[in-house]
Amino acid sequence: MRKKVIAGNWKMYKSLSEVKTFASEFKDMVTAIDDREIVICPPFIHIRTLVELFAGSPVKIGGQNLFWEDEGAFTAEISGPMLKSAGASYVIIGHSERRQYFCETDETVNKRLFAALKSGLMPIVCIGETLNQRESGSTFNVIDTQVKNGLKGLAGGDVLRLVVAYEPVWAIGTGKTATPEIAQEVHSYIRSILSDMFGSEASGSIPILYGGSVKPENIDMLMAQKDIDGALVGGASLKADSFVRIVKYRS
Repeated sequence: MRKKVIAGNWKMYKSLSEVKTFASEFKDMVTAIDDREIVICPPFIHIRTLVELFAGSPVKIGGQNLFWEDEGAFTAEISGPMLKSAGASYVIIGHSERRQYFCETDETVNKRLFAALKSGLMPIVCIGETLNQRESGSTFNVIDTQVKNGLKGLAGGDVLRLVVAYEPVWAIGTGKTATPEIAQEVHSYIRSILSDMFGSEASGSIPILYGGSVKPENIDMLMAQKDIDGALVGGASLKADSFVRIVKYRS
């Protein structure tokens, strides 16, 4: 049975006071949940605060990115050991906004993946096509390339320390959402690639999340799909009431 993972990506939002308010509201609402992973990935400066505020709860904290070196003269970067020492247990890698605005490539995703695993972090590796790629019929080619290059060299037990997130770029922050059927079709294809790379048993254990305008209104239909194992949530994770509804999806 694959574990279910609901992860919130806060992007570049929330002041310290807003973080504290969210935690005080959200913590009590999820205390009894033990059948799925709940992850919040805030801006780096809030990681330690949230680790402390959510102590004793099922909520885990993650980073939004990491650099592939452990330390060095890399101004403004954050390393895996730094995230780990702050209490993070997850890290997002290769988000579409990193690819779009900060020159992330499949090759740098791969380097970050191994840095995360080396540091004992659970990577959430993001893949997905743009609107032009979808409309040109290139979705599966794009997904195939991103998965194979991003996960190149992964083997052994590390395969089971992996989460993949499919985020159609055309559905992020646009209000557009892939229908559950479209999402399932791509998730199924991703799992077939993972099976070819790592074997059917391993691929059957890797959670594949959907990310792209996930909301309380569509989470139940998404989670009812065979190969959707959770969600990478953007804007709807910023408010406690909407995020808790997503965490407490009904399938």
